[in-house]
Amino acid sequence: MKESSQNPHSDESRQLEEMELQKRLQVIKRKILVLSGKGGVGKSTVAANLAVSLALAGKKSGLLDIDLHGPSITRILGLEGSRLANDEEGLIAPLPYMENLTVVSIGLLLEKAEDAVIWRGPLKYNVIKQFLKDVSWGELDYLVVDSPPGTGDEPLSVAQMMGKDTWAIIVTTPQEVAIADVRRSVTFCKTLNLRIAGVIENMSGMVCPHCGKDIELFKVGGGERLAKEMGIPYLGHIPLDPGIVEAGDAGKSITDALSGTPTESSFKKIIDAIRVQTGDVDSPDLNSAIKEKSIMKIAIPVSEGMLCMHFGHCEQFALVTVDADKKSVEEVVYIDSPPHEPGLLPGWLHKQGANLIITGGMGRRAQDLFAKNGVKVIVGAPSDAPENIATAYMNNTLEIAENICDH
Repeated sequence: MKESSQNPHSDESRQLEEMELQKRLQVIKRKILVLSGKGGVGKSTVAANLAVSLALAGKKSGLLDIDLHGPSITRILGLEGSRLANDEEGLIAPLPYMENLTVVSIGLLLEKAEDAVIWRGPLKYNVIKQFLKDVSWGELDYLVVDSPPGTGDEPLSVAQMMGKDTWAIIVTTPQEVAIADVRRSVTFCKTLNLRIAGVIENMSGMVCPHCGKDIELFKVGGGERLAKEMGIPYLGHIPLDPGIVEAGDAGKSITDALSGTPTESSFKKIIDAIRVQTGDVDSPDLNSAIKEKSIMKIAIPVSEGMLCMHFGHCEQFALVTVDADKKSVEEVVYIDSPPHEPGLLPGWLHKQGANLIITGGMGRRAQDLFAKNGVKVIVGAPSDAPENIATAYMNNTLEIAENICDH
């Protein structure tokens, strides 16, 4: 582990550490914290599979295991016996696992897998900071962080260090005893102002090892009901797959075990959902789904002829009719916004024939309502004339930033 020559208690040292931390984080586009309300729900397996699936989708990814007392990522990925080392600059070099994926875990620093980590809060905080600040992560599309269950020191520390632009994914199983604990995780995220990308229901049925069909070994649907109850996105479900379990227990790579299975299909759907929720609209699946029809109508909130950054407070909407095949703007019509009422705009714009909404910011509830009306949403667009925005979208040159809406 890298040690600082500065006095760790001096203001200058703390400022320097904070600058180094922000330097590492600012080149990571999306940070995902994987949480669970209780142990035994397969959170680490889900986190590892998410990281692998993102890498297979061509996204440059990192996987950080901060479960300091019970690291299991090294075993799940078949990395037991591997060790971290320093790079030429003296930083910790993350361990390459596969193309587009590197890994850091306390398990890659322990001499023996059975060694116990007996640390109190301050020491754990410092180690987590080192894993973020002193690791040469480089430029990443995604950093997936696997945290221990509950809402203790580790998830609290890493959430505060990574900042409010972090996304949380909550893993549960269908049973009510697990779902009750997930409510506390949701409260944890809201208290820290963490954006919730959604809930994943793990062990939702089982893949039969003989016929490959799903069996409802346990009841299913609890995670989806919880998401609706608490007003947060539902990302999808993952069956209990004996092949994945056996690979993890045997310390073999999950990449081959995942290939060609129903579980792989489940993860692909979840990855698509995560990429939409986090504003990663480069997704070819998303763009192709939107552009199935050649002639489409794009709704853009405007104020004084330019895109209005706050969706629910615009003066007018520009309805831009485009030919997606020709990549041409056919017509632009401006209509006054209806009186502002919660939940009104999604249904109203659907009636105007809108296929797609492009805006600067939009709350989660409004996005869910548009989804129910079959209207796709892109957030984080810049302020510009509607014709320019529509043209940039058709040419895949639309610059997308973060969703500016906090609601």
